Amino acid sequence: MRPFRTRVTQPTAAERVLSILAAAQSMTVVSDGLHTGVHRLHGTGAMGHVHLHTPTETGPLQGDVRIPVRLELTDIAPTPVRDRLRARVTLTGLLAAPYDRESKESTCMEFGQAVLEDSRGRVFVTLDALQATAPDPLAGCEAGMLTHLLDDHSEFVPLLLRLVQAQPDKGMVRALPVALDRYGVTLRLEYPGTYCDARLAFATPVTDPDQVGPRIQALLSAARRASHPNHLPA
Repeated sequence: MRPFRTRVTQPTAAERVLSILAAAQSMTVVSDGLHTGVHRLHGTGAMGHVHLHTPTETGPLQGDVRIPVRLELTDIAPTPVRDRLRARVTLTGLLAAPYDRESKESTCMEFGQAVLEDSRGRVFVTLDALQATAPDPLAGCEAGMLTHLLDDHSEFVPLLLRLVQAQPDKGMVRALPVALDRYGVTLRLEYPGTYCDARLAFATPVTDPDQVGPRIQALLSAARRASHPNHLPA
């Protein structure tokens, strides 16, 4: 008999950290008391600009200088939802030389810790966890896919609401897609003065962006078969 395996329906903290790093368009580097904004990461994400390595156990060699550094990144929803800040990622570590924003080479950073903060709280992610996983395959195209869904197929959103397990309250003002990853899509249900998120999981995780369309169509097919109504016109 095969052992029972829990179905994974959302990314791990390590996956989210790597996805935010991969999709980042900018970040703030804090070192030597200076806050340096790094913009236009040229599609490489933060890890194309800074690479992590394992901390040394012996400490700095004589004459060697290691400078504390902190990388700060924010994950902003690409759609016009209420409270667009989805998460913050903070990486701390040590540099072997003062940080140079103009350097053409990737900066080597000795890993200290990684912290993911979102509406659910704060999670510390180890270097082993980061090295054992990979960014979400949709990280680089999530923004385009979500805005396409909203701008060109907004009629799908009321249909998808039929899949929300707890029927939305009648006071709901609007619902918008707020996140998309390999495991599913998240809708933000907005009410006067508050909001909540509803997670709609794909039947199986996607491994390539080309698989998103069929997964969304599968959700829509299930929604059309759903019996309970929503409170937005379909």
